[in-house]
Amino acid sequence: MFKLFKKRSSKEKLQDQYAKLMSEAHLLSTRNRKLSDAKIAEAEEVMKKIEAIV
Repeated sequence: MFKLFKKRSSKEKLQDQYAKLMSEAHLLSTRNRKLSDAKIAEAEEVMKKIEAIV
């Protein structure tokens, strides 16, 4: 119940963004490989930010 009022950390936000980018890349992989590779590159940049926080 109290989790409703808890603010998410920047690490949690970045993890959600990473998961979203990877799922988009997976969907694009069957249609357009170039766009899929671009999404994966974006996701890798987000992962570097996550590792920098830890």
